[in-house]
Amino acid sequence: MSSELIITIFVAGIAAGTTLVFAAVGEIIAERSGVLNLGVEGMMLAGAVTGFLVNRQVRAPWLGVAAGISAGATLALLLAVLVVSFKANQVVTGLALVIFAIGMTGYLGESVVGVPPPVTFNRIALPGLSDIPVLGRIFFVQDALVYLSYVLVPATWWILFRTRTGLNLRSVGESPETADAAGLSVTGTRYAAVVIGGAFAGLAGAYLSLARAPSWVPNMTAGRGWIAIALVIFATWSPLRAALGGYLFGSVEALGFRLQTVGLEVSTFFIAMMPYLFTIVVLVLISRGSVQRRLAAPSALGNAYLREER
Repeated sequence: MSSELIITIFVAGIAAGTTLVFAAVGEIIAERSGVLNLGVEGMMLAGAVTGFLVNRQVRAPWLGVAAGISAGATLALLLAVLVVSFKANQVVTGLALVIFAIGMTGYLGESVVGVPPPVTFNRIALPGLSDIPVLGRIFFVQDALVYLSYVLVPATWWILFRTRTGLNLRSVGESPETADAAGLSVTGTRYAAVVIGGAFAGLAGAYLSLARAPSWVPNMTAGRGWIAIALVIFATWSPLRAALGGYLFGSVEALGFRLQTVGLEVSTFFIAMMPYLFTIVVLVLISRGSVQRRLAAPSALGNAYLREER
């Protein structure tokens, strides 16, 4: 395999992995507060179709991105109402939200299936940085949303682990009783975390329909939301490791489309299957309490908080 082909694979892998990175970082924020958001796939679909429709009407991809973010945040707010205020089962509610979103987005986007967008995001070579040997071509000849991920990931890590806001968020996810006793609003913190996480998922969907594969087709996320959830566990709830994992998964996806160009007798369907197989294995393992403890999962993850009378 030539060096040029390897560079091409990693260039495509960064672009493909950005969708996973946005979604996984948003899920980390939600799960750090103790809420398991299994509706990521649906929020990504909502962001994808809304962003595409708005961009098609106003011919402004950044407004499409903003609309996609809003759509993801709106669905996340619905999830928060159900699981935080009404104490609904987080697993069942998340799955129901995905089913709802699949039907809703299929209906909303029916008229634009296969229609190309009037304007989209194109790759931009950053002056100076793009001239760095090898790495410049891989990381700095990308579109604007990829560059946005380079900023959002370390910023999220900094907020989570180096600020009081992040400490408060993590304390709610570890011990909501203690956080409540210390004067923190468990309900308010979880609402904010879930809505912000949904906004990230909407951004991931908008990126998919406006930059990665500019178009709209039903279920175009193709399970990437589930991969993002598994990626959170793989990254042990760290945005920086989630970014590395997302780019790795993206590179595997890109590899599947390029193996035939070098004449290797490997089924592209097998390559495409690998991330999903890994997702299943990770989710099975994390369902065991001992593994969950070793990975340092938030202690209150998936548990509704019932405040005792005082």
